[in-house]
Amino acid sequence: MTPGKLFILIGSGLVLIGLILTFAPGLFGWFGRLPGDIRIEGEHRSFFFPITSMIVVSLVLTLILNLFFRR
Repeated sequence: MTPGKLFILIGSGLVLIGLILTFAPGLFGWFGRLPGDIRIEGEHRSFFFPITSMIVVSLVLTLILNLFFRR
């Protein structure tokens, strides 16, 4: 795949994600609220580490990239 086509695919994907986040923000309401995501809140500080959400994102991206770039 040439770099030009790769940039077109990445740009199209970003536009699609932007449209989804703009017109249907409830679709990603689960992100950051899965069991295993760490959220610590104090009076003056807060800490958030979305372990489970990042694992889900990694699995989905791995599946998509394997479908498109498999030889």
